[in-house]
Amino acid sequence: MSGRRRVRVDSVFFADLDAQLGESRGPRGEPSSTDFLVMELPTIADEFAEDFESLPALFPEREDYRILVTSGRLVAASSVIGQLVDVDTVVLLGIDLDLHHPPE
Repeated sequence: MSGRRRVRVDSVFFADLDAQLGESRGPRGEPSSTDFLVMELPTIADEFAEDFESLPALFPEREDYRILVTSGRLVAASSVIGQLVDVDTVVLLGIDLDLHHPPE
């Protein structure tokens, strides 16, 4: 398919995100899950919407599952799993964050 797909976010994704970041900012300004949703998720969703086929397959035998590994402004890195559920819709199923930025 060429063109932009719709991207939805599964409740498991939100649970994963909340477990890793929490609802409120940390005492040293660590980001909240809301911060991530506002600042990082739009770019992640765009990647899945526009370039699903170019992302690596999560499982060799399942082309409908893809993974995006990326860096961001709030976290050192994130890996996001998405599944193509029909011709024009991707569902984001889970996220794993690396919250530790390397020393400069």
